[in-house]
Amino acid sequence: MIELQGVTKHYEKTVAVAGIDYRFEPGKLTGFLGPNGAGKSTTIRMIMNIIAPDAGRITAGGQPLSEAFRNRLGYLPEERGLYKKMKVLEHLVFSGSLKGLGRGEARRRGLRWLERLGLAERAQSKVEDLSKGMQQKIQIAGTLLHEPELVLLDEPFSGLDPLNVDAFKAILLELRAQGVTLIFSTHMMEQAEQLCDEIALGDRGRLVLAGTLAELRAGYGRNHLRVRFAGDAGVLRGDPRVAAYSEREPGLAELRLADAAQASAALRDWSARLAIDHFEVMVPSLHNIFIRTVTAGAGAPPEGGLAWTR
Repeated sequence: MIELQGVTKHYEKTVAVAGIDYRFEPGKLTGFLGPNGAGKSTTIRMIMNIIAPDAGRITAGGQPLSEAFRNRLGYLPEERGLYKKMKVLEHLVFSGSLKGLGRGEARRRGLRWLERLGLAERAQSKVEDLSKGMQQKIQIAGTLLHEPELVLLDEPFSGLDPLNVDAFKAILLELRAQGVTLIFSTHMMEQAEQLCDEIALGDRGRLVLAGTLAELRAGYGRNHLRVRFAGDAGVLRGDPRVAAYSEREPGLAELRLADAAQASAALRDWSARLAIDHFEVMVPSLHNIFIRTVTAGAGAPPEGGLAWTR
Protein backbone atom coordinates (compact mmCIF):
# COMPACT_ATOMS: atom_id res chain seq x y z
CA MET A 1 0.00 0.00 0.00
CA ILE A 2 1.24 3.48 -0.92
CA GLU A 3 -0.06 6.24 1.33
CA LEU A 4 0.25 9.99 0.82
CA GLN A 5 -0.38 12.20 3.83
CA GLY A 6 -0.53 15.96 3.34
CA VAL A 7 1.97 15.76 0.47
CA THR A 8 2.98 19.20 -0.83
CA LYS A 9 5.53 20.30 -3.42
CA HIS A 10 6.49 23.80 -4.59
CA TYR A 11 8.56 24.91 -7.55
CA GLU A 12 9.58 28.48 -6.71
CA LYS A 13 6.23 30.31 -6.47
CA THR A 14 4.22 27.53 -8.11
CA VAL A 15 2.36 25.00 -5.97
CA ALA A 16 2.62 21.76 -7.95
CA VAL A 17 1.02 19.52 -5.31
CA ALA A 18 -1.08 20.98 -2.50
CA GLY A 19 -1.62 18.72 0.49
CA ILE A 20 -2.73 15.48 -1.16
CA ASP A 21 -4.04 12.69 1.08
CA TYR A 22 -4.62 9.34 -0.64
CA ARG A 23 -4.00 5.59 -0.29
CA PHE A 24 -3.18 3.44 -3.32
CA GLU A 25 -4.37 0.01 -2.23
CA PRO A 26 -2.56 -3.23 -3.15
CA GLY A 27 -4.36 -5.44 -5.61
CA LYS A 28 -6.16 -2.45 -7.13
CA LEU A 29 -5.66 -0.56 -10.35
CA THR A 30 -6.12 3.13 -9.61
CA GLY A 31 -6.58 5.68 -12.36
CA PHE A 32 -4.61 8.81 -11.42
CA LEU A 33 -6.13 11.34 -13.78
CA GLY A 34 -6.16 15.07 -14.35
CA PRO A 35 -5.50 17.81 -16.90
CA ASN A 36 -2.04 19.13 -17.73
CA GLY A 37 -0.65 20.90 -14.67
CA ALA A 38 -2.68 18.81 -12.24
CA GLY A 39 0.44 17.63 -10.40
CA LYS A 40 0.37 14.01 -11.64
CA SER A 41 3.98 13.87 -12.83
CA THR A 42 5.30 15.56 -9.70
CA THR A 43 3.34 13.16 -7.49
CA ILE A 44 4.62 10.15 -9.43
CA ARG A 45 8.21 11.37 -9.09
CA MET A 46 7.71 11.71 -5.34
CA ILE A 47 6.25 8.19 -5.10
CA MET A 48 9.30 6.96 -7.02
CA ASN A 49 11.49 8.70 -4.43
CA ILE A 50 13.20 10.75 -7.13
CA ILE A 51 12.21 14.02 -5.49
CA ALA A 52 11.09 14.62 -1.92
CA PRO A 53 7.95 16.47 -0.82
CA ASP A 54 8.34 19.85 0.85
CA ALA A 55 5.74 18.79 3.42
CA GLY A 56 3.82 15.65 4.30
CA ARG A 57 4.99 12.07 3.96
CA ILE A 58 4.78 9.12 1.60
CA THR A 59 4.99 5.58 2.94
CA ALA A 60 5.09 2.12 1.33
CA GLY A 61 3.56 -0.55 3.51
CA GLY A 62 3.68 1.86 6.42
CA GLN A 63 7.43 2.45 6.05
CA PRO A 64 9.20 5.59 4.76
CA LEU A 65 10.44 5.39 1.18
CA SER A 66 14.01 4.16 0.85
CA GLU A 67 16.56 3.68 -1.91
CA ALA A 68 15.85 -0.06 -1.84
CA PHE A 69 12.18 0.70 -2.49
CA ARG A 70 13.03 1.71 -6.07
CA ASN A 71 13.91 -1.90 -6.88
CA ARG A 72 10.37 -2.89 -5.89
CA LEU A 73 8.66 -0.59 -8.38
CA GLY A 74 8.31 -0.51 -12.14
CA TYR A 75 7.79 2.69 -14.08
CA LEU A 76 6.52 2.92 -17.64
CA PRO A 77 6.98 6.53 -18.81
CA GLU A 78 5.05 8.11 -21.65
CA GLU A 79 8.31 8.97 -23.42
CA ARG A 80 10.33 6.00 -24.60
CA GLY A 81 13.56 5.60 -22.65
CA LEU A 82 15.27 3.01 -24.81
CA TYR A 83 18.88 2.75 -25.96
CA LYS A 84 18.29 2.44 -29.69
CA LYS A 85 21.70 1.01 -30.61
CA MET A 86 21.36 -1.88 -28.16
CA LYS A 87 19.94 -5.23 -29.16
CA VAL A 88 16.51 -6.04 -27.77
CA LEU A 89 17.49 -8.88 -25.43
CA GLU A 90 20.63 -7.02 -24.35
CA HIS A 91 18.44 -4.06 -23.44
CA LEU A 92 16.16 -6.21 -21.29
CA VAL A 93 19.13 -7.82 -19.52
CA PHE A 94 20.50 -4.34 -18.80
CA SER A 95 17.11 -3.20 -17.48
CA GLY A 96 16.92 -6.23 -15.18
CA SER A 97 20.45 -5.70 -13.88
CA LEU A 98 19.52 -2.14 -12.85
CA LYS A 99 16.83 -3.68 -10.62
CA GLY A 100 19.15 -6.20 -8.97
CA LEU A 101 18.70 -9.24 -11.22
CA GLY A 102 21.69 -11.34 -12.21
CA ARG A 103 22.43 -11.45 -15.92
CA GLY A 104 21.36 -15.08 -16.28
CA GLU A 105 18.03 -14.55 -14.55
CA ALA A 106 17.43 -11.29 -16.44
CA ARG A 107 18.10 -13.10 -19.72
CA ARG A 108 15.69 -15.93 -18.87
CA ARG A 109 12.96 -13.49 -17.90
CA GLY A 110 13.65 -11.32 -20.94
CA LEU A 111 13.23 -14.28 -23.29
CA ARG A 112 9.94 -15.23 -21.59
CA TRP A 113 8.61 -11.72 -22.03
CA LEU A 114 9.67 -11.55 -25.66
CA GLU A 115 7.88 -14.84 -26.28
CA ARG A 116 4.73 -13.59 -24.58
CA LEU A 117 4.76 -10.29 -26.47
CA GLY A 118 5.33 -11.95 -29.86
CA LEU A 119 8.86 -10.60 -30.27
CA ALA A 120 11.00 -13.70 -29.70
CA GLU A 121 12.38 -13.54 -33.24
CA ARG A 122 13.53 -9.94 -32.66
CA ALA A 123 15.72 -10.71 -29.64
CA GLN A 124 18.91 -9.90 -31.57
CA SER A 125 17.49 -6.94 -33.50
CA LYS A 126 18.57 -3.44 -32.62
CA VAL A 127 15.93 -1.42 -30.82
CA GLU A 128 16.09 1.28 -33.52
CA ASP A 129 14.99 -1.28 -36.13
CA LEU A 130 11.67 -1.93 -34.38
CA SER A 131 8.38 -0.16 -35.02
CA LYS A 132 7.03 2.25 -32.43
CA GLY A 133 4.55 -0.34 -31.23
CA MET A 134 7.29 -2.95 -30.85
CA GLN A 135 9.44 -0.47 -28.94
CA GLN A 136 6.56 0.17 -26.58
CA LYS A 137 6.28 -3.57 -25.94
CA ILE A 138 10.01 -3.72 -25.16
CA GLN A 139 9.53 -0.90 -22.69
CA ILE A 140 6.61 -2.79 -21.09
CA ALA A 141 8.77 -5.91 -20.73
CA GLY A 142 11.58 -3.88 -19.17
CA THR A 143 9.15 -2.33 -16.71
CA LEU A 144 7.81 -5.69 -15.51
CA LEU A 145 10.92 -7.88 -15.84
CA HIS A 146 11.89 -7.70 -12.15
CA GLU A 147 8.33 -8.49 -10.93
CA PRO A 148 7.69 -5.18 -9.16
CA GLU A 149 5.26 -4.78 -6.27
CA LEU A 150 4.23 -1.31 -7.47
CA VAL A 151 3.78 -0.38 -11.15
CA LEU A 152 3.39 3.21 -12.33
CA LEU A 153 2.01 3.52 -15.86
CA ASP A 154 2.01 6.79 -17.78
CA GLU A 155 -0.05 6.56 -21.01
CA PRO A 156 0.86 2.85 -21.35
CA PHE A 157 -1.16 2.17 -24.51
CA SER A 158 0.63 4.77 -26.61
CA GLY A 159 1.73 3.27 -29.92
CA LEU A 160 -0.06 -0.06 -29.46
CA ASP A 161 -2.55 -1.40 -32.00
CA PRO A 162 -5.94 -2.70 -30.75
CA LEU A 163 -4.77 -6.32 -30.48
CA ASN A 164 -1.77 -5.37 -28.38
CA VAL A 165 -3.88 -3.01 -26.27
CA ASP A 166 -6.06 -6.00 -25.37
CA ALA A 167 -2.99 -8.14 -24.66
CA PHE A 168 -1.55 -5.51 -22.32
CA LYS A 169 -4.89 -5.09 -20.57
CA ALA A 170 -4.80 -8.83 -19.84
CA ILE A 171 -1.32 -8.43 -18.34
CA LEU A 172 -2.49 -5.59 -16.10
CA LEU A 173 -5.43 -7.66 -14.88
CA GLU A 174 -3.06 -10.54 -14.07
CA LEU A 175 -0.84 -8.21 -12.06
CA ARG A 176 -3.85 -6.90 -10.18
CA ALA A 177 -4.92 -10.46 -9.34
CA GLN A 178 -1.41 -11.09 -7.96
CA GLY A 179 -1.82 -8.20 -5.52
CA VAL A 180 0.40 -5.71 -7.36
CA THR A 181 -0.36 -2.05 -6.72
CA LEU A 182 -1.03 -0.34 -10.07
CA ILE A 183 -1.20 3.40 -10.67
CA PHE A 184 -2.41 4.28 -14.14
CA SER A 185 -2.12 7.81 -15.53
CA THR A 186 -3.86 8.52 -18.83
CA HIS A 187 -5.87 11.02 -20.82
CA MET A 188 -7.88 8.17 -22.38
CA MET A 189 -10.95 8.15 -20.18
CA GLU A 190 -12.44 5.09 -21.90
CA GLN A 191 -9.39 2.98 -21.00
CA ALA A 192 -9.51 4.15 -17.39
CA GLU A 193 -13.24 3.46 -17.25
CA GLN A 194 -12.73 -0.11 -18.45
CA LEU A 195 -9.73 -1.00 -16.28
CA CYS A 196 -9.63 0.97 -13.05
CA ASP A 197 -10.98 -0.14 -9.69
CA GLU A 198 -10.71 3.37 -8.32
CA ILE A 199 -10.28 6.86 -9.73
CA ALA A 200 -8.27 9.71 -8.21
CA LEU A 201 -8.80 12.97 -10.12
CA GLY A 202 -6.42 15.85 -9.50
CA ASP A 203 -6.68 19.44 -10.64
CA ARG A 204 -4.17 22.25 -10.04
CA GLY A 205 -2.28 20.30 -7.43
CA ARG A 206 -5.29 19.16 -5.41
CA LEU A 207 -7.24 15.93 -5.28
CA VAL A 208 -10.77 16.93 -6.27
CA LEU A 209 -12.50 13.54 -6.69
CA ALA A 210 -11.73 10.03 -5.48
CA GLY A 211 -13.59 6.74 -5.32
CA THR A 212 -14.88 3.91 -7.45
CA LEU A 213 -16.52 4.77 -10.76
CA ALA A 214 -19.91 3.85 -9.29
CA GLU A 215 -19.32 6.21 -6.37
CA LEU A 216 -18.28 9.05 -8.65
CA ARG A 217 -21.30 8.53 -10.87
CA ALA A 218 -23.63 8.47 -7.87
CA GLY A 219 -22.27 11.85 -6.84
CA TYR A 220 -23.65 13.38 -10.01
CA GLY A 221 -27.26 12.63 -9.14
CA ARG A 222 -30.08 11.24 -11.26
CA ASN A 223 -31.24 14.39 -12.97
CA HIS A 224 -29.87 13.66 -16.45
CA LEU A 225 -32.46 12.15 -18.76
CA ARG A 226 -32.84 10.81 -22.28
CA VAL A 227 -36.28 11.14 -23.86
CA ARG A 228 -37.45 9.80 -27.23
CA PHE A 229 -40.68 11.44 -28.31
CA ALA A 230 -42.93 12.57 -31.14
CA GLY A 231 -44.33 16.08 -31.09
CA ASP A 232 -43.22 19.63 -30.35
CA ALA A 233 -39.68 19.71 -28.86
CA GLY A 234 -40.54 23.10 -27.41
CA VAL A 235 -42.53 21.32 -24.70
CA LEU A 236 -39.24 20.01 -23.30
CA ARG A 237 -36.99 22.88 -24.24
CA GLY A 238 -39.30 25.47 -22.75
CA ASP A 239 -40.06 23.66 -19.49
CA PRO A 240 -38.65 25.75 -16.59
CA ARG A 241 -37.63 22.54 -14.83
CA VAL A 242 -35.13 21.80 -17.63
CA ALA A 243 -31.76 23.41 -16.84
CA ALA A 244 -29.95 22.15 -19.98
CA TYR A 245 -31.24 20.66 -23.21
CA SER A 246 -29.60 18.96 -26.18
CA GLU A 247 -31.38 17.33 -29.12
CA ARG A 248 -29.19 14.52 -30.44
CA GLU A 249 -31.48 13.99 -33.44
CA PRO A 250 -35.10 14.87 -34.20
CA GLY A 251 -37.21 13.26 -31.51
CA LEU A 252 -34.30 12.28 -29.23
CA ALA A 253 -33.40 14.70 -26.44
CA GLU A 254 -30.85 14.62 -23.64
CA LEU A 255 -31.55 17.03 -20.81
CA ARG A 256 -30.75 17.94 -17.25
CA LEU A 257 -33.37 18.77 -14.66
CA ALA A 258 -32.67 21.43 -12.09
CA ASP A 259 -33.96 18.99 -9.45
CA ALA A 260 -33.97 15.20 -9.84
CA ALA A 261 -37.08 14.99 -7.62
CA GLN A 262 -39.06 16.65 -10.42
CA ALA A 263 -38.56 13.77 -12.86
CA SER A 264 -41.83 11.94 -12.16
CA ALA A 265 -43.97 15.08 -12.35
CA ALA A 266 -42.16 16.22 -15.49
CA LEU A 267 -42.73 12.87 -17.21
CA ARG A 268 -46.42 13.00 -16.32
CA ASP A 269 -46.79 16.51 -17.72
CA TRP A 270 -44.81 15.78 -20.89
CA SER A 271 -46.79 12.58 -21.56
CA ALA A 272 -49.96 14.64 -21.71
CA ARG A 273 -48.54 16.74 -24.57
CA LEU A 274 -46.11 14.40 -26.33
CA ALA A 275 -45.99 10.78 -27.46
CA ILE A 276 -43.06 9.50 -25.37
CA ASP A 277 -41.57 6.22 -26.59
CA HIS A 278 -38.59 6.06 -24.24
CA PHE A 279 -37.58 7.72 -20.97
CA GLU A 280 -34.43 6.89 -18.98
CA VAL A 281 -32.13 8.26 -16.33
CA MET A 282 -28.65 8.61 -17.80
CA VAL A 283 -25.32 7.67 -16.25
CA PRO A 284 -22.36 10.02 -16.81
CA SER A 285 -19.23 8.61 -18.40
CA LEU A 286 -15.86 9.16 -16.78
CA HIS A 287 -15.11 11.60 -19.60
CA ASN A 288 -18.12 13.72 -18.64
CA ILE A 289 -17.26 13.60 -14.93
CA PHE A 290 -13.71 14.67 -15.78
CA ILE A 291 -14.82 17.59 -17.96
CA ARG A 292 -17.49 18.79 -15.54
CA THR A 293 -15.21 18.65 -12.51
CA VAL A 294 -12.25 20.37 -14.15
CA THR A 295 -14.28 23.09 -15.87
CA ALA A 296 -16.23 23.76 -12.69
CA GLY A 297 -12.97 24.11 -10.77
CA ALA A 298 -11.67 26.55 -13.37
CA GLY A 299 -14.71 28.75 -12.90
CA ALA A 300 -16.41 27.74 -16.15
CA PRO A 301 -20.00 26.47 -16.25
CA PRO A 302 -19.81 22.83 -15.09
CA GLU A 303 -22.35 21.33 -17.47
CA GLY A 304 -21.46 22.34 -20.99
CA GLY A 305 -22.87 20.11 -23.71
CA LEU A 306 -24.81 17.04 -22.71
CA ALA A 307 -23.02 13.92 -23.94
CA TRP A 308 -23.86 11.04 -21.65
CA THR A 309 -23.73 7.26 -21.94
CA ARG A 310 -25.65 4.51 -20.22
